[in-house]
Formats: sequence, structure tokens, C-alpha cells
Amino acid sequence: MTIKVLLADDQALLRSAFRVLVDSEPDMRVVGEASDGARAYELTRAQRPDVVLMDIRMPGVDGLAATRMISEDPELTDVRVVILTTFEVDDYVVQSLRAGASGFLGKGAEPDEMLGAIRIAAAGEALLSPVATKGLIAKFLAQGGSTADGGPGGPGTERLATLTGREREVLTLVAGGLSNDEIAEQLAVSPLTVKTHVNRAMAKLGARDRAQLVVIAYESGLVRPRVQ
Repeated sequence: MTIKVLLADDQALLRSAFRVLVDSEPDMRVVGEASDGARAYELTRAQRPDVVLMDIRMPGVDGLAATRMISEDPELTDVRVVILTTFEVDDYVVQSLRAGASGFLGKGAEPDEMLGAIRIAAAGEALLSPVATKGLIAKFLAQGGSTADGGPGGPGTERLATLTGREREVLTLVAGGLSNDEIAEQLAVSPLTVKTHVNRAMAKLGARDRAQLVVIAYESGLVRPRVQ
């Protein structure tokens, strides 16, 4: 199976470098390039890539808006968006995760990291790093970042009412950066059972993937960020 990748970045030089890297892999190919979010969305609809590498800052329609457009399109539910950023802690990254992105990757990442991230995203696994995603959101919220759900006691808390006690417990551990195997060991159940709980939580909460679950856990107040 060949992983189809779309590149969205306003810097032509970076797109060229990413294309050479992706096309050098036998299991990947670039199916399109875009220099702005509107074109990225247009090409995503036309090419149906498995993964979109999306720069967050582009002229016109930016990466945040384009990510939301893709995630809200019912015909693009299988497309995964990975946000590219030059900032380790960036409120736009958090907004992108909430808009439907599957994770984020620094533009300074090593080639193997980027290729690994594409494969992880395409496989629909923990995207990208639960620990890194959790750390970013925790830092953002600890610095006074706002969330749409208003924190503990707000509408976000009501969303969790649909979960069983075990699903809430698993969600808490997911937000803590644990893998399915680690959660299974801690709860003394099988990894398959954990995966079932995670999938049910995603379905009930309308989360596209694991990264979305982490965001919801923080927005709802189920997990509190540690202020350093």
C-alpha cells in the first residue's frame, strides 16, 4: 500500500525538500502541493491523500482554517492532517488539534521523524506522540490559554456524561500519554480491551483520533495541567 501525501506550505523550497524526502520512500508518494489553505483543501478533495502535511501559517486561508475545512468535510473522514510548526508551544497548534488535526510535527524534525510521523498518521495510530501532544496542551492551558468549552463545569464536562466509568478512566490515562499496552498493564486488561474502550470514547465524543481525546480531556477539566 502506498501512502499518498499532500504538502501544504507557502515556502516552495521547503515543499521541494519534503517532496524529495517523501518520494524517496518506496511506500510513499506526493500527490500534490499547495501554497495556501484554500488550494490545500481543493487538492485534498481532488486527490484524497492519506496524510496532509499542513503548515499553520500561510497567506489567505491559513492552515488552521484549512484543517477545519478538511475535518468537517464528510467525504474526507479518512484524511489525516499533521500540522507543521516552527514553535514548540503555540496556541494555534492547540486550535488546530481542536479543529481536527491528528497531531503536530516541528519543521526542524529529523527526516526519519517526519517519515515515521506520516506512517503513524496514515495508520491511524497514536498521533503523533501522546506525550508530546499532552505536554503542549498542558503548557498552553497552564499559561492561561482559553478553550471553547469553558473548562471544568462547562459544556465540555457534559460531553463526558456519555462515557462509562471505565471509558473515563481510560481517557484519563490516554491524556497522560500512555500507550494502549501501558494502559492495559496498569488496568490489568488486554490491549484489545483498551483499544475497544478508546474507540468507544472516540465515537461518543466525536473525536477523530487519539490526539482529539487528549484535547477533550483537558478542555473538560477531566485532566488538569500542571503549572510549572
